[in-house]
Amino acid sequence: MPATDLLLLPAPASELLAVDISGAAKLLSISPSHLFALQRAGKWGPKPIRLGRSCRFLVAALKAWLEAGCPSAAQWRPKGGRQ
Repeated sequence: MPATDLLLLPAPASELLAVDISGAAKLLSISPSHLFALQRAGKWGPKPIRLGRSCRFLVAALKAWLEAGCPSAAQWRPKGGRQ
């Protein structure tokens, strides 16, 4: 495979910096509708970032939220201050 073709391959999930709502749900092994339900109920901690009209979740924030035991939005205060 030529080196230029390697640039066109998608990055593995472990190397992604941010994901959309479907990607966040996939990383957490839940459905997007369940993720929306968690948000509506106030049980979802990580806040999305806006990139133009798109919402993305930082993969590092998702991992930190999981490592903290998936606290509710009111209790979620990640290290470094970034939600």
